[in-house]
Amino acid sequence: MATPKPRVKVPKKASAGEIITIKTLISHDMESGQRKDKDGNLVPRQIINKFTCEFNGTKVFECDLDPAVAANPYFEFNAKVPESGTFKFTWVDDDGSTYTDEQTITVN
Repeated sequence: MATPKPRVKVPKKASAGEIITIKTLISHDMESGQRKDKDGNLVPRQIINKFTCEFNGTKVFECDLDPAVAANPYFEFNAKVPESGTFKFTWVDDDGSTYTDEQTITVN
C-alpha cells in the first residue's frame, strides 16, 4: 500500500465567530481483514482507526473508525473560528502510523 496522502480544504479567511466548513479526505485502502487475496488468504486488517482535528491546540472534532468504513475516508464538518490560527488534522493507522496536515486561517 502506498503512503496515505491526506487532503484538506479550509477557507483561508473568515470573520470572527464565523462557522466554516472543513473537508478532509485521506487516500487509504481501509482493509477490513475479511477480504481474501487471489490465493484465498485473508488480507490483513489495516484501517485508519482515529481522526482528530484541533484548532490552536483545542480539539474541535474527533471520531473513531471501524472496518466497515469505505476506502479513502472523507469527513466534512463545521467549526467556529474565534481568532486566526492553525487547524491540525491527525489520522491514526492500525499499525501506529500517524498522518498529519496543518492549515492556517486568518480571521478579520
